[in-house]
Amino acid sequence: MVTYGRLTEWAGPGHVTRAGRDVVAGWWIPGFMKAQLVEVGIPVTPRLIGRSVMQSGADPVLLTSRGPLYRLTEETDSGSPAERSWFGAEPETGVVHFVLPDGEAWFANSGVDVWLDALHRYGSRVTVLELLGEPDGPEEYLSEEEEERAFAELNRLAEELKEIDPVAFNGYEGFLWPGLLDRWLY
Repeated sequence: MVTYGRLTEWAGPGHVTRAGRDVVAGWWIPGFMKAQLVEVGIPVTPRLIGRSVMQSGADPVLLTSRGPLYRLTEETDSGSPAERSWFGAEPETGVVHFVLPDGEAWFANSGVDVWLDALHRYGSRVTVLELLGEPDGPEEYLSEEEEERAFAELNRLAEELKEIDPVAFNGYEGFLWPGLLDRWLY
């Protein structure tokens, strides 16, 4: 199980935001998921999460193709509103979606708890992934050994993510993790 301490090992103590109990108190998600947001927190995660901007009201405010979600994060690294994205949680279930600038919601994880575990596993490996550069950017010249190591790490990560939340890999279109990892693998 992921903890605040494990997240700060790779993200740094100033890069994990824990929710205040009063912030999530009125949210309609399972209690153990609220506790995860308060006790564990959300890490800044390269290529995914620039900052955590959890909403404070009891009603979901992030409007998406899946209906309103509780806003958990906002990605603004690019500086362009057209490139902005969010993570949000469904009322009742706590299912987490990645929301594109046009409001289209892609399935990320079956709950806040497994989403935080997935972010931990992904974030703790991002330095190896950086060997490959940006997935859609110019090709970097790597030695064969570096490339093999990076691809092996990506494959291990994909297997771990499938193991902790198989539902997150029940498709490709509209699913965050398969699409994100495949940008490097293929």
